[in-house]
Amino acid sequence: MPESWEINADYVAVKALENGVTIIGLTRGKDTRFHHSEKLDKGEIMIAQFTEHTSAIKIRGKVELLTKYGVMRNDDLL
Repeated sequence: MPESWEINADYVAVKALENGVTIIGLTRGKDTRFHHSEKLDKGEIMIAQFTEHTSAIKIRGKVELLTKYGVMRNDDLL
């Protein structure tokens, strides 16, 4: 990695607990908009990063989410 690169954004790891989980990246700014989406099947893992363009991530489906704040599972809540 070049010395000029600085990584200071938060990452989250998302593990799909069922097929068809949707992850949607939402933009920053005056108007919040969808800017990217991914579909995961059971067992697949995606690592996402909050950046100058991404201010929120919306997740549909049962997942295990790993953040710097801890691990969350939304299947316990349903």
